[in-house]
Amino acid sequence: MPNPAPRIALVGHCGFDSGSLTRLVQSTFPDATVTAVNQQDQLAPPADNAPSFDLLLVNRVLDGRFDAANGIDLIRTVSPHTPALLISNFPESQADAEDAGGQPGFGKSDLNKPLAADRLRDALDTA
Repeated sequence: MPNPAPRIALVGHCGFDSGSLTRLVQSTFPDATVTAVNQQDQLAPPADNAPSFDLLLVNRVLDGRFDAANGIDLIRTVSPHTPALLISNFPESQADAEDAGGQPGFGKSDLNKPLAADRLRDALDTA
């Protein structure tokens, strides 16, 4: 069962995309806390080692300072600790992200389609 107030991180997105993704998340989960993350240390678990976020929405091309070369590599490092979805329009990148341990993601072109909200719900249901 999903957390009633999920904590969702927008990882490696520019300001414009973060705004679009925040609107999607908040229309799907009105009580969600959405945090833009643009540095690796913002993903570090707190002292109790509990995950800081319930779900990561990871950009394919990371905008910010990360140890990973790209979003797929980042998913590989956080999975299975925190569910992650790749945000990419490229089917081959989506397949690579799932192979790396990510949940089925969606592209920016899907933001206004039911698929995007469905993927968010599915990822939090399996968290």
